[in-house]
Amino acid sequence: MPRTNIIFIMSDDHAAHAISAYGSRVNKTPHLDRIAEGGMRMDAVFCTNSICSPSRASILTGTYSHVNGVSSIWTEMDYRVPTFIDVLRNNGYRTALFGKWHLGEQEVSEPRGFDAWKVFPGQGDYMDPEMIDPSGRTIEKGYATDIVTDLSLDWIDERGEDEPFCLLVHHKAPHRPWVPDEKHKHLYADGTIPEPETFFDDYETRSKAVRGVHMTIADDMGADDIKMEVPEHLRGEGNREERMRWKYQIYMRDYLQCIQSIDDNVGRMLDHLEAKGLAENTLVVYTSDQGFFLGDHGWFDKRLMFDQSLQMPMLIRWPAQIEAGSRSEAIITNVDFAATFLDACGIDAANELPTSQGRSFLPLLRGESIEDWPDAAYYRYWEHDDPIHAAPAHYGIRTRDYKLIYYYGAGLGVPGASERQFEPEWELYDLRNDPTEVRNVADDPAYAGIKSDMERKLADYQKRYADEPYRGEDTPHPVWGPYDAELFAQVEAYVAGIRASS
Repeated sequence: MPRTNIIFIMSDDHAAHAISAYGSRVNKTPHLDRIAEGGMRMDAVFCTNSICSPSRASILTGTYSHVNGVSSIWTEMDYRVPTFIDVLRNNGYRTALFGKWHLGEQEVSEPRGFDAWKVFPGQGDYMDPEMIDPSGRTIEKGYATDIVTDLSLDWIDERGEDEPFCLLVHHKAPHRPWVPDEKHKHLYADGTIPEPETFFDDYETRSKAVRGVHMTIADDMGADDIKMEVPEHLRGEGNREERMRWKYQIYMRDYLQCIQSIDDNVGRMLDHLEAKGLAENTLVVYTSDQGFFLGDHGWFDKRLMFDQSLQMPMLIRWPAQIEAGSRSEAIITNVDFAATFLDACGIDAANELPTSQGRSFLPLLRGESIEDWPDAAYYRYWEHDDPIHAAPAHYGIRTRDYKLIYYYGAGLGVPGASERQFEPEWELYDLRNDPTEVRNVADDPAYAGIKSDMERKLADYQKRYADEPYRGEDTPHPVWGPYDAELFAQVEAYVAGIRASS
C-alpha cells in the first residue's frame, strides 16, 4: 500500500465563521466545503497563542511558545526543537513549502528540512510579491494566492511518481491589508454583509485590560486598512456608530473577497489531486494559523482568548481513512498537529519527535474515541501591551462549558512586549449560558466554586505543559529571545521530569 501523502493548506487570519461549512452568515466557500463534505469538520480546534509566528512554530514543532522560543511576532525560529518536517524527510518523504513563512529571514531562521521552498519575506505582498528561495530573491508576477497554488501544483507534478510527499501550501490571505484580486472585486456590495450579534458590545463586565485594547473597528481601523480617509460627516464621537458600520462593510467586503480567491485555489488543488489519482491516499488539511474578529465585540484582529480569535478552522479529507461528512467536537490544539501528521504517515512521534508536547488525534479522525483525551485547551499570549493593539499578556483554560482567563499584566522581557505593568485581573465565561462571551462572571459569588475548579485545572495544565505561572515581575521565568542553550537545557530537563511524573 502506498504511503500517505499530506497537503497542509494554511491561510492567515481566516476565521471559522467565514467558512460556509461552519455555518457562515457572511459568505459561501464551496470548495472548502468540499473538504468538509468529503471528510471531517473539526469544531473545537484552538491555537495556543493567537498570533502568526508563534502559531506557526507550534504547528511545526508540536510545542508551546515557551519551549520553541517563538513567543511573539518579534521572535524568529531558531530550531531549538526539531520539526515534523525534519522527521518526515528523514523517513523518505519529499517535502516542500510555498507561501507565507513569517518565522524569520536570517540564515538561522530560514525554512529547513524542505526539498523545495519559496516564501514571502515578512508578511508578503498581495500583488507581484517578492519571494525568497535558496537561490535568492525574485519578484513573482501575479496575485499571491494564485502564485502559491501554481508553485504547489508544479511541484506535485515534478516530484517522482512513487515518492510520498508532504506539501505545505501557506497563503498570505486574508491577512491585513486585505487586497482582493480583480476577479472577485464585484462580490459583497457595501451594506449587504450582516453585522455580528455582539457588534455593539459595551464591554461592561470586562477587565480593564480588555477594555483598553486598540482593536475597535470604529476607532482603531485606519485609512491604510480601508484604503481611504473617513468622510468628514462620519468623524467625531457623535458619529461613532455610523462610522463603525461604514468601516465594517468596507473591511468585510475586502476580507471576504480575499477568501474567495483562497476558496477558488483550494478547488484547483482538489481537482488536481483527483486528476492525478492522488485524492484517495492524500490527507488534505485546511486551517488558519488562528481565528480573527470579524466585528465580533466591535473588534478586528486576534490575540485575545475569545473564541473568534482562539478557534482555528480545521477541515480534513482523507478518503482512505476518514468518513465523509463526519464531525468532531474533541478539543484539539495546534500543538497536536505534528504528532497527528506523523501518525498518519505511520511514524511514532514519541520516538521520532520526542520534544513534542502534543498527541495524535488520528483515532478521532477515524471515528474512534480516546478515553483520556484532554478535556481542555491551555492558552498563553505573551506579547504584553504590544505596540500595535495593546493586547494584554494572559493565559487561560477553555473547556467545553467554561473559559477562565488570567490577565497577569507583565511583559517578562518578551520581544515586542511593553515594560508597563497592569494590575492582574480574572475573567470567567459560562459558555453554556453565554456562548457569545459578553458576561464576565469571575466575581459572581454563584460561580465561586466553578472558578476554583477552573483555577485548579489551569494549574494542572500548566504543569502538564511545563509552563511556569506568573509569580511576579521579579521572578525569573523561562522566556527566550535568541537561543540560550543553558536555559533551554534546564527547561528540557523540566519537560522530561513532567512527562516522567504524568
